[in-house]
Amino acid sequence: MHSEKKGIKMNLETTIQSVVAQSVKTLYGVETAFDQIQIQKTKKEFEGDITVVVFPFVKAARKSPEATGQEIGEYISANNNLVSNYNVIKGFLNLTIHKSHWIETLSDIYNDENFGIASPTADAPTMMIEYSSPNTNKPLHLGHIRNNLLGFSIAEIQKANGWNVVKTNIVNDRGIHICKSMLAWKLFGNGETPASSGMKGDHLVGKYYVIFDQAYKAEIKELMAKGVTEEEAKKNAPLILEAQKMLLAWEQNDTEVRQLWETMNGWVYAGFDETYKAMGVDFDKIYYESQTYLTGKQEVERGVAEKSFYQRPDKSVWADLTADGLDEKLLLRADGTSVYMTQDIGTAKLRYNDFDIKKMVYVVGNEQNYHFQVLSILLDKLGYAWGKDLVHFSYGMVELPEGKMKSREGTVVDADDLMDEMVDTARKTSQELGKLDNCTPDEVEQIAHMVGLGALKYFILKVDPRKNMTFNPADSIDFNGNTGPFIQYTHARIKSVLRKAAEQSIDFGTKIETSLAISEKESYLIQLLSEFPTVVKLAGEEFSPALIANYEYELVKEFNQFYHDFSILREENEDIKKFRLQLSASIARTISTGMRLLGIEVPEKM
Repeated sequence: MHSEKKGIKMNLETTIQSVVAQSVKTLYGVETAFDQIQIQKTKKEFEGDITVVVFPFVKAARKSPEATGQEIGEYISANNNLVSNYNVIKGFLNLTIHKSHWIETLSDIYNDENFGIASPTADAPTMMIEYSSPNTNKPLHLGHIRNNLLGFSIAEIQKANGWNVVKTNIVNDRGIHICKSMLAWKLFGNGETPASSGMKGDHLVGKYYVIFDQAYKAEIKELMAKGVTEEEAKKNAPLILEAQKMLLAWEQNDTEVRQLWETMNGWVYAGFDETYKAMGVDFDKIYYESQTYLTGKQEVERGVAEKSFYQRPDKSVWADLTADGLDEKLLLRADGTSVYMTQDIGTAKLRYNDFDIKKMVYVVGNEQNYHFQVLSILLDKLGYAWGKDLVHFSYGMVELPEGKMKSREGTVVDADDLMDEMVDTARKTSQELGKLDNCTPDEVEQIAHMVGLGALKYFILKVDPRKNMTFNPADSIDFNGNTGPFIQYTHARIKSVLRKAAEQSIDFGTKIETSLAISEKESYLIQLLSEFPTVVKLAGEEFSPALIANYEYELVKEFNQFYHDFSILREENEDIKKFRLQLSASIARTISTGMRLLGIEVPEKM
């Protein structure tokens, strides 16, 4: 293992497996491997904490599942003080864990500041995670938001599992789409700049991308009115020919074209930086396609020399992947120009030189599944150790209730506008509900930002990332139900209780006696808390922030039921009061830790 992480639930399961193995050996003379002993959480409708599946032992017992379960339960109950009671439902043995165990468990959790989070070691392997990957011809939109939030959260989750994580971005800053914005600005811009227009640079460049498309369509329509076919019109419209000419000039290092390219890209990068900062995501290393595609061409040429790829008579270069169940893939055009695959190979080469990568993860939408299937094989053919093991984290598309977005038509949902709208809505909703009544103006703005962005992030991240989703802003800001604000408000509520305890000088950090009589609800909350390290581990294995998000909701929902039914500060029994404060403090910290893994801040007060 490359990390040390305390998993209390895992330790309990291991203990139960050991006890079951011993009982089966004693009762039936059969050795049982731990992986054959199935342990699961007891369903809520049944009494118990841990359920053992009895069916694998029926053959050795030569008895019915119910009788086998009774025998094993009786043996465990008589020979182990961890289990206080048991019952059998068909082939399932439900074990009730002694309350003293849960009190000891809470003490361990409460005293572990890094509960659920791995302590990375100096020799931790490196996982590189690529996300965002924007084009410099338009601002970031709702689709980019899902990509960035998933990428950032996956990186945080992998760190929590002990990986050394490098967050990276590849900026697509060259190609015909970039030249379209440049040409439109040159023809129609009249020297407009972000400063003169008051627009963010990425928005300004995106405006000219839309203008190009509008003018291009008008030319196509005009040519078709003269009897030219649509296909011919698209190929021969003056604007597209001029854009292609500009791309050629760029590749030939034309001074004027390169200067315009650098100026407009500079506007876009400044705009992107503002958006990333507002979104709360960052990168350790940014690569640019303009700096990687030539390396890609060199790698492809090496592949030809080593006979991994082949050249056709027209000088184009291809990879024959038919032996891998795929087709033939173009890597260099006949004129020597590169394709997207070439750039990705070049970027991979540079990354391999820069970092000792053990696992490479690409966070890219599911429309690129084939591309990454091919890239994996090509990198393997070129000798990169992690080629075959690269992970394409393929996620589904995100839409608004109104439907799909199209950037060239200017119908996208702009990321900046959406985030501003979320913060405004959070401010208004929170004020209407009286949740900001005791806050200063600065605190109001800080909390509105936390809640607005928290609502957006949580709504997107709670969904299974592999599924398409519809983002509805109106549903995301709700202080009830499975939402970010509900979780954030619960954290603030607990913090308020803890502040009042401090004001009353209640010292609840002392050891709680294991003989304390606690309720079933409290036992269940501790059991739920103890599962956090396992959830973090599973979220890392499955690359799924949704597992963290939905665990957080379950924990918060159970706490709110407890808060409604039990007194904390008004509890007369001082030991019970201290226990409940420890429990509340541990839950608050776990809420904060889990939300941090999602890139979400939680307020101290609301």
